[in-house]
Amino acid sequence: MKSVVIEKAGGPEVLDIKERPIPEATKDETVIQIHAFTVHRYEVLTREGGSPSVKFPRVIGVEAVGEVYQPAENSNLKKGQKVVSFNGGLGRAFDGSYQEYALIPNNFVYPVDFDGSWTELASIPETFYTAFGALKSMHLAKGQSLLVRGGTTGVGMAALVLAKAMGLTVGSTTRQSAREPELTKMGANDVILDKDGKLQTDKRYDNAIDLVGVSASVDTLSHVNQGGFYSLVGMVNGEWIWKEFDPFTNLAGKFATVYDSTNVDQYLVNEMFDLINKNHLQIPIAKVFKLDQIQDAHEYVMEKNRPLGQVVVSND
Repeated sequence: MKSVVIEKAGGPEVLDIKERPIPEATKDETVIQIHAFTVHRYEVLTREGGSPSVKFPRVIGVEAVGEVYQPAENSNLKKGQKVVSFNGGLGRAFDGSYQEYALIPNNFVYPVDFDGSWTELASIPETFYTAFGALKSMHLAKGQSLLVRGGTTGVGMAALVLAKAMGLTVGSTTRQSAREPELTKMGANDVILDKDGKLQTDKRYDNAIDLVGVSASVDTLSHVNQGGFYSLVGMVNGEWIWKEFDPFTNLAGKFATVYDSTNVDQYLVNEMFDLINKNHLQIPIAKVFKLDQIQDAHEYVMEKNRPLGQVVVSND
């Protein structure tokens, strides 16, 4: 099988394709045949050496979609069963998705029902799960309104389509006015320009998901109604700590939380796919690469003005 092995941190050239034997299942680890996976910007950071917990050599890649090739001894999985895997150390503590087959602990392999293509499925697992988990954490009610700050990120787009399917009115933000028609097409009721860290609107929403990060928190919270929920999910701006943040001014009468999709729950995965399948939910796929084009995929995912959508690698 082909595996993209990184021997040491560096540029795209360190994504070296090697031939390896297909792994064998163990007592508690299942072999899955990987049909596709999404490439993420933070995987570029890992490749460059920006993830201290990741030790090389390593096959990176935090999510994969495919089918069971060889189930573990202690597993209820069946050969040929459609599955996804994401987070839980995939591509970080153990070899991940940038290969044709992977040996994955049973508790990180999740059976799913999905009738679309492998590339369509690849755009879903971590991105939609993060968005869905954040939405569920805020105790939303049908008919409420939601602000998605960072609406053109993968999680932002997933939050938009999921929230609409849940019966919410959604305002989505972008820093590029040219992206506004695309968000409208995906179902946004309001598309708001984010200019110099300020939303160009006076409108308030019942709840907000923030994918931009702490530098936008004060402005985002100013657009949340009293009694509303604010969930900090992403750190697009690279900042992690609130600085000179006055909770009495910014949080008075509002609820704030942080959502992290590290711990994956099969029941939540099932509920999410039920909603996706029932409503035929999708977000754009910008481009599909082959495994031997992985260096090009890493360069493409970092391009600033590329088409909106996920970057997917297909093994088929």
